[in-house]
Amino acid sequence: MTDKASLEQNAIVQRLRAWDEKAVAEASEFRGELTIVVPREQLQRAAEYLRAEPGLQFDFLSDISAVDRFPMEPRFEVNYHLLSLPLRQILRLRVWVSGKDPAVSTVIPVWPTANWHEREIFDLFGIRFEGHPDLHRILMPDDWEGYPLRKDYPVEGFGT
Repeated sequence: MTDKASLEQNAIVQRLRAWDEKAVAEASEFRGELTIVVPREQLQRAAEYLRAEPGLQFDFLSDISAVDRFPMEPRFEVNYHLLSLPLRQILRLRVWVSGKDPAVSTVIPVWPTANWHEREIFDLFGIRFEGHPDLHRILMPDDWEGYPLRKDYPVEGFGT
């Protein structure tokens, strides 16, 4: 782990904070991977900045994953795994999402490859991606009840 002072010296954290102080809720590093926690309301703006800003250009979204932290609140974390080809740098953006209102903005306008990633997370965790052009199940049948990767989902499914 890296200490907090050296994280504040990280060029990506500094540039994001200089652009908008509210865009960085927290920063951490583990095994050489930088994670920046972005408030849910700031996600799409921060993503646009990180993609377009010269010298950063996080132009490749390799994956989006979700974690259910039940019974903790906020219940979910959504992790965006980014790559800047010019910098040869990886970055994880993390957004905490409430279990009471499991919704976050889509990042499809920034990275079109987010489409199926967001649909998969919606299908398995029930997190809605506001503004998604076609948010419906992708793996489970359309009439499936519940979200099977939630920690409170019954192991054998709902009774028939």
